Amino acid sequence: MNPLHSTHLPPFSATLAEHRLRVATYNIHKGVRGIGPARRLEIHNLGLGVEALDADLVFLQEVRLFHTLQARQFDRSTFGWPDGGQAEFLAPPGYEVAYRTNCITRHGEHGNALLSRWPMGDIGHHDVSDHRFEQRGLLHVPVQWSGRTVHAVVAHFGLIHASRVRQVQKLAAFIEQHVPKGELLIVAGDFNDWGEKLDGPMAGLGLARSRPPEGREKPTFPSRVPVFHLDRVYVRGLRCSGTFVPRGSAWVRMSDHLPLVVELEPA
Repeated sequence: MNPLHSTHLPPFSATLAEHRLRVATYNIHKGVRGIGPARRLEIHNLGLGVEALDADLVFLQEVRLFHTLQARQFDRSTFGWPDGGQAEFLAPPGYEVAYRTNCITRHGEHGNALLSRWPMGDIGHHDVSDHRFEQRGLLHVPVQWSGRTVHAVVAHFGLIHASRVRQVQKLAAFIEQHVPKGELLIVAGDFNDWGEKLDGPMAGLGLARSRPPEGREKPTFPSRVPVFHLDRVYVRGLRCSGTFVPRGSAWVRMSDHLPLVVELEPA
């Protein structure tokens, strides 16, 4: 039994699968935590975490395809560095995987990924980097859900507010070009919006932030004492019927973010 299923995640209902879409967004911090000698590999625990989310679509940020230095370092650990990319490693059985690189570094790279219970279409990637110090991108995947196309866009915005505003503008141009009007759209990820200033610009694109009917969603960052709502799900043509943020010591150690789980229904 997956021990993370005991963290009070709401059970997935197969009877509602055709009418309710469970979406999760999670910044996995490249599968590694700690600094120096205390650095530890968490990708194996993250695999249990992703499975426990039991989501139809899992939007992942800071995912590695490879990193030569850390692969050598953790090759001597109990479980070891995954042989393939982290996205494929994290995908539960039966899920399809999409991954594209955003940032190339000295020893490796990292990017965005989408894991899907439902069939995927062609995978697209759009560079939204605002300056040379932060490489950012959008991962776009059309998903076939219950006879409808849902356009899933995984986003990870910059650390500077002005950059994020320009990235919303680039997102607008991308949607205009690649997402037909009238089709369902989900944009989810880590928006780094510390000041809660992006809801207005996103609403200008026709994207509503998913909030639970009873009020404001729970914060997700930092995982130990969460106070910020950096991880979000914005939608078009869908409405939120509930949200959930899993808590507990296991989730705290796996990443500096907690995952956000959102239940969606057609609007």
